[in-house]
Amino acid sequence: MTAPPAVIVHADGTLLAQAAAARLITRLVDAQVARGVAHVVLTGGRNGNALMRELAESPARDAVDWAHVHVWWGDERFVPSGDPERNETQARAELLDKLPLNPAFVHPMPASDGPDGNDPEAAAARYAEELARAARAETPGERGGVDVPSFDVAMFGVGPDTHVASLFPELPAVYEAERTVVGVRGAPKPPPTRVTLTFPAIRTARDVWLLAAGADKAGAVRLGLGGGGAVQVPAAGAYGRRNTLWLLDRAAAAQLPPGLNRIASP
Repeated sequence: MTAPPAVIVHADGTLLAQAAAARLITRLVDAQVARGVAHVVLTGGRNGNALMRELAESPARDAVDWAHVHVWWGDERFVPSGDPERNETQARAELLDKLPLNPAFVHPMPASDGPDGNDPEAAAARYAEELARAARAETPGERGGVDVPSFDVAMFGVGPDTHVASLFPELPAVYEAERTVVGVRGAPKPPPTRVTLTFPAIRTARDVWLLAAGADKAGAVRLGLGGGGAVQVPAAGAYGRRNTLWLLDRAAAAQLPPGLNRIASP
């Protein structure tokens, strides 16, 4: 049974990003000690990019054997390669181009000018197959029941409307129970066409981290931790096999429901 989520509250967004970067370094090192490689799912947006900037600047980052880290994405804006709106483009600028990664272990989601053309469903199927190939290369029993590799950490920002990845309230993607990656059309946040991991894929991760900073996220955090359903409150549907951490600043934590496993941080 999945453990209840833990909530860690930091004084502000900067301290949140610094602490999350340090936590991620430790988690990747632990994974590599255990299995030789690590798998991480990156998130974009304000908080994800802040974390990556802090990680890039951390002297402790060299404790990780980056050549043996697989980098995946939770979702992507379905726009051309190199577009500044792509999560991949931002991640490369903030972090990835500064690390000695193995290019074969960096797994961006397809772009709209890729081999599938302007077809997000075909792009989603292509990424699902890439995940499945990585899963088949693992030792049997490591992964969590569907054809994705053993994500050690999957990180997601929480939107003001409670969306995570590109799983928006009430859109078809939140109902998906089998496929690991789907195309999204008509997203309420531009651009409207996207590719996203689904709940079946997200829930295979050992650890899921949900990041939120700022007063505009307080209502979404309250709903996500308040026992709502995943269809109406997608953040409530994102949880890990081992741990689920909500990493917040004080402003985002201002409306927390009572009785949570809350850990205050300086």
